[in-house]
Amino acid sequence: MTDTWQGYLRADGRKGIRNVVAVAYLVECAHFVADEICRAFPQNDVHLIGFPGCFPNDYAQKMMEKLCTHPNVGAVVLVSLGCESFNRTRLAEIIEASGRPVETFVIQKTGGSASTIQAGRDAVARANQAIAGVPRVAMSVSDLVVGTVCGGSDGTSGISGNPAAGRVFDRLVSEGAACIFEETGELIGCEHIMADRAVTPELGEELKAAVDKAARYYEVLGFGSFAAGNATGGLSTIEEKSLGAYVKSGHAPISGIIKPGDEPPSGGLFLMDVVPDGDVRFGFPNISDNAEIVEMMASGAHLTLFITGRGSVVGSALAPVIKICANPDTYRALAGDMDVNAGAIIEGERTLNEVASEIFDKVLATARGEQTASEALGHQEFILTYKSFEPIGPACLPTK
Repeated sequence: MTDTWQGYLRADGRKGIRNVVAVAYLVECAHFVADEICRAFPQNDVHLIGFPGCFPNDYAQKMMEKLCTHPNVGAVVLVSLGCESFNRTRLAEIIEASGRPVETFVIQKTGGSASTIQAGRDAVARANQAIAGVPRVAMSVSDLVVGTVCGGSDGTSGISGNPAAGRVFDRLVSEGAACIFEETGELIGCEHIMADRAVTPELGEELKAAVDKAARYYEVLGFGSFAAGNATGGLSTIEEKSLGAYVKSGHAPISGIIKPGDEPPSGGLFLMDVVPDGDVRFGFPNISDNAEIVEMMASGAHLTLFITGRGSVVGSALAPVIKICANPDTYRALAGDMDVNAGAIIEGERTLNEVASEIFDKVLATARGEQTASEALGHQEFILTYKSFEPIGPACLPTK
């Protein structure tokens, strides 16, 4: 398999591995109408995304701006109720400035649900025609941004799926890709190990501070990032879960820290700090695994490696998800939802390096256009909630 393929060239110079029309609702009151628009295109890459909140939030605005100009997105249809606080004019202007076709429909001005659904469907049809001629261009591993997340973790996650993903990250970084790992609330106890991998001592201190912030946040909430399913699956403490989650970052030097919506400035390994800054105001930092996937997409991730032990069937809108199953029993139960059986390591059928090579080959195949299991099944999960972040400091992205 060649390590180059044809990607979709965007006006900003970035390259996508998909050519999606995003239909975006700007308040929950417009969700149904936007969903009905998408349902008319089951055979096309028309994906539903949106923000449900009515009152404004700078984080949500930034996230939607980044998602609607994601390299995998070719065109956008915006659906507004009309009285929400989301700045739809600014969003449309940013999309248009990125060179993408965009149309906005305000339900209160378009005649209600039925009229807006029809108008939106007509707009999607126009968008599909417009992006059919997007230039194709050579793409390689060094063009990729890849995220990783683990969900439904159990006692097998840290000894098969996560270390295999870590070896894939090492290879991707060595070939120039930007790789993002996150879940600072599930790295408690690993902060000093991460600091030793930082490219500068100052970055090492920032890494420790990010995990300390997560620990304080969860202490205020009164619980940690440790679900009942984790315990049932054989994990005993947050530290044990953290060690398993940590190994999916591999062994490459850590080049920097980013926050949701910040794009890695180069190839390398980056930690995403997903825990909100300031006082605890919005509850659990990420209320599901899909929230983490969305944040990595907002930072440009073309695809995500998702490692699961107990089993998860979710995918994602806009960017493919490669499902890596750590537990052999779970794989046998959910084989149709999985892309890679890392549980074969536990049963002695395959080595860690062999599974890592399979995952790497799957990354290339997905980038070339092959559907992942969740894509083939039609999964397009998406969730975006309220958060608040301060900009990163200069030590977070040191100049090497």
